[in-house]
Amino acid sequence: IPLLTRSRGQDRGSHGGPAPSRTQAWTAPEATSSRPCLRGPGREQAPGNCGWVNDLKTGTLIGTDKYGNKYYEDKRNFFGRHRWVIYTNEMNGKNTFWEVDGSMVPPEWHRWLHSMTDDPPTTHPPVSRKFIWENHKFNLSGTPGQYVPYSTTRKKIQEWIPPTTASK
Repeated sequence: IPLLTRSRGQDRGSHGGPAPSRTQAWTAPEATSSRPCLRGPGREQAPGNCGWVNDLKTGTLIGTDKYGNKYYEDKRNFFGRHRWVIYTNEMNGKNTFWEVDGSMVPPEWHRWLHSMTDDPPTTHPPVSRKFIWENHKFNLSGTPGQYVPYSTTRKKIQEWIPPTTASK
C-alpha cells in the first residue's frame, strides 16, 4: 500500500529526521511506536474512545461498579485529569449510549473519582447510609419523571388545553 509506507533512507531532513512536508505517511509499526497512547492496554478500543471523547488515555482499570461503568487511573496525568470513567451503554434498563450524564456515577465511586479519597470502593467498601438508595437514580431533568416542586402561587400565564370532541 503506497500511502502507508515510507522509505527509511530517503526524504530525510538535514538533521536526520523526516523532511518537512504537507503529508507524511507512516507504516503501521512506526505509527504505534511513535504514539505511546496506542501501546498500552485497551488499544483495540482506542479508535472508538478517540471519536467519543476526543482523547486517548492509557490507565489502570481500578474497578467496575454494579452498573458496568469502568473506572481508570493514570498517575502520570496531572491532578484532576488522572481519574476518569467510561460509562456503560445501559443503566436501569435505559439505553445511555448517546445520553451520558455525570449523575450516572454512583455515590460510592463519586468520592474516589473526584479525589476526595485515595481508597477506591473496591478495596475499602463504603459505609451503608440510610439516605443512599440501593438502586442509584440518575438525573431526570427534562423528562416526564423530573422533580417539580409544588407551588402555591398562581401562574401568570395559563396554558391552553384544546377541548376534546366526542368521537362518532
